[in-house]
Amino acid sequence: MVNNQSVRRHLDAFTRGRIIGKLEESRSVTSVAAEFGIAHSIVSRLWRQFQTTGTAIRGFSSGRPRGTTPADDRYIVLQARRNRRQTAGEIARHTTQATGRPISRFTVARRLHGGGLFARRPVRCVPLTPAHRRRRSLWCREHRNWRDNEWR
Repeated sequence: MVNNQSVRRHLDAFTRGRIIGKLEESRSVTSVAAEFGIAHSIVSRLWRQFQTTGTAIRGFSSGRPRGTTPADDRYIVLQARRNRRQTAGEIARHTTQATGRPISRFTVARRLHGGGLFARRPVRCVPLTPAHRRRRSLWCREHRNWRDNEWR
């Protein structure tokens, strides 16, 4: 237990097969669970799944399927590295043209983040008016002779 929460470790396919093999040898669920050092409920659920479906393969997670393949992800990161000034929207358009599947700029931003890059939007600052420039220049002239202790 870490921070009062249990740590989930999924059984690999080999271990699942060994557990099913032991259960097929007419061993009890409790003894198999004790042998592998896992909870009784895990072995029981695995055995029930095997008896109903005939397989002990772990199912994939539910949810929306990914819009890009691993190859698309590599292409997105490569495009960003080739042209650092390209926006996420431009990369999305290039990828859509290359793959034929529509990909949003948000997807591109997530893929860049996963590749260690970050999508950036150019920041536009407020332009200074002539009055701002005059005031800044006046302030600089007034403070140009200040010593270190005055800056503190």
